[in-house]
Amino acid sequence: MHPTRLSDLSEGELLRRLFPVYDTAKGGPAQVLLGPGDDAAVLAAPSGAVVLTTDTMVRGRDWLDTWSSPQEVGHKAVVQNVADIAAMGATPTGLLVALAADPATEVDWAVGLAEGIAAVAREAGAPVLGGDLSSAGEGSVLVAITAIGDLGGRAAVRRDGARPGDVVAVCGTLGRSGGGLQLLLSGHGRTHDDGDPGAGADATLRAAHELCLAHRTAGRPPWEQGPVAADAGATSMIDLSDGLVRDLGRVARASGLRVELSGEALAEHAIHLRDVEGFDRPPRKTKSRAKKA
Repeated sequence: MHPTRLSDLSEGELLRRLFPVYDTAKGGPAQVLLGPGDDAAVLAAPSGAVVLTTDTMVRGRDWLDTWSSPQEVGHKAVVQNVADIAAMGATPTGLLVALAADPATEVDWAVGLAEGIAAVAREAGAPVLGGDLSSAGEGSVLVAITAIGDLGGRAAVRRDGARPGDVVAVCGTLGRSGGGLQLLLSGHGRTHDDGDPGAGADATLRAAHELCLAHRTAGRPPWEQGPVAADAGATSMIDLSDGLVRDLGRVARASGLRVELSGEALAEHAIHLRDVEGFDRPPRKTKSRAKKA
C-alpha cells in the first residue's frame, strides 16, 4: 500500500491530523488563553517577563533518519529548547512548532515527529500553542521550535554573572551524548534500518554503548533544576549542549574570568562498569572555582 505523503493532503487536512496529537500536551501549569487554530496564540505571563529561545534542526545536518526515529527527532528538538529556558532560571510555559518538509515526506513521519514533541511538551508542562507548516526542496526537512518561559518573579540568571570564587557545579551527566555521536559516526551505533550492528559485542560493552546512544537520541536534561539553582543563589548558568569546556568558556568570557576545572572531579563522570546497571543513578556534581581573569 502506497504511504500517504504530505503532498496527498491539504494544509488543513494535515493540521487536523496533528492538532489531536498536540492536544495531549495541554494541561500543564501554563495559562493558555487561546491555543492553536487562530492567527496567533495567547499565553498569560504571570511574572510580567517572558523568556524566549528558538532552535532549528535540519535533516542531514542535525539528524539522520537512519539514526533517529521521528519521535526522537521531536524529542531532541524540544529538550534543547527547554534546557535553554531552564538555564535562565525560568520554567517552560509553551512551544511554537514550525515544520518545512519535502512534499514527498510521509505523513506518518510528521505525525511521529508531533508525538515526540507532544511527549516532552507534556512532561515539561509547556503545551504546543501553534506554529507553521511549509514545503521544502527535495529531500529536505527542517524543524524549528520556539520555547516560551516564565521567570516566576525571579531575575534571569545570565552568563555574565559569575564572580571570583564561585563554585562550578554540573547537574546531570557529561560526555555521554558526545560518546553516542562518536559511536554513530563510527558505525557502532544502532540504526533504524539495520537493527543493532553491535549484537555480538560483550553484554557490558553493549550496555555502555546503549547508555551513550540513549543520551544522544533521547536525552533528558534536568530542566526542572534551573529554577531550583536560581532560587539557591546561582550567579551564572548555561545549558551544556555544546560540552562543558566550550560552554563554560562562554561563561568565563562573558564574566571576565578564568575557570580552573578539577580533573579528579571530571573523572568521576566517566562511564564505569558500575554505571551500566541502569540509567537512574543520581547526578553527580563537578566542582571547580572561578577566578578573576
